[in-house]
Amino acid sequence: MNATVPMTGEYVRQISSDGGILILVGVVHDHPASTYRVRQVVKELDPEVIALELPPISIPLFKQYASTDRCPPVFGGEMSAAIQAAATGTTVGIDGPTGGFFQRLGWNLLRERPSLQTVRNVVSDAVETTKHAVACRAAAAVGARTSIRLEVDSPVSHDIDWADAPDDQARHERKQVRRSHSFMNAFRTASRLQASRLEDVAREEEMTARLLRLREEGDTVAVVGIDHLDSIAERLNSMGEAASPDGVRDH
Repeated sequence: MNATVPMTGEYVRQISSDGGILILVGVVHDHPASTYRVRQVVKELDPEVIALELPPISIPLFKQYASTDRCPPVFGGEMSAAIQAAATGTTVGIDGPTGGFFQRLGWNLLRERPSLQTVRNVVSDAVETTKHAVACRAAAAVGARTSIRLEVDSPVSHDIDWADAPDDQARHERKQVRRSHSFMNAFRTASRLQASRLEDVAREEEMTARLLRLREEGDTVAVVGIDHLDSIAERLNSMGEAASPDGVRDH
């Protein structure tokens, strides 16, 4: 990878360290503009590591989705597109459910002592997330033994596609980001919002910790939801400052 290539943009963050450059790419899931951005960054930088906001046990399924002549792949959205675009390197999942995620979530619950309803929501979400990850692994097992590709998630439908002009796609993506924030705040109860916040903090802490370890293996491109982009970037930068003997952020 050419470490001198500047990677900037509305939904791209570059973080450097002695262990290698880390590029964070924010995405709206299944959006054509996000998929294009991911493909371009991965193809241009050719990193040693592709880190995806997916559970580690889901990676085999998305590798199967990426193994197609279709570009981008039919299934798996921007995640399988990132795998397909990588000429070399290792692909890993950095999201929960993992042991580290559950440990962080438990500590956050103990520290904040939320309401019983919030705890119930957190447990319910954790169970559903785990079931989904297991379903991905099962679908990968079927795909490894047959030519069948099972779509575990229905793709998110956007009223724009690859045929539209790039500027229109970019404007639509920004609109989707604003709409998502408004919807979340307007239609969730207080306990549900608190549960989501606790889960997101645990996920972002775990993804940050994984990325800190991974970038020691070389240059890394991480694909994460736009809602997590700035939080993870801030965590990584603050940890870099704490690790720097003169207090100066590494770039």
